[in-house]
Amino acid sequence: NHSQVSRVPVAIKVLDVNDNAPEFASEHEAFLCENGKPGQVIQIVSAIDRDDPKNGHYFLYSLLPEMVNNPNFTIKKNEG
Repeated sequence: NHSQVSRVPVAIKVLDVNDNAPEFASEHEAFLCENGKPGQVIQIVSAIDRDDPKNGHYFLYSLLPEMVNNPNFTIKKNEG
């Protein structure tokens, strides 16, 4: 139902000291239905870095400081 669709812009700040900035492995567009359950996974993201990894690449995702206490969004590390 298009009358119940809303959009929320999300800004992602990428910090990198190498010559190639990390980038998302693919483009993402997430959708959440009105009957979504608390704790439901909405989107899984992954990133790549075209620099040669010395010890493999590690990416840390976090919310902006002003969003950390927002009960509507959380980021969880994907273990495995």
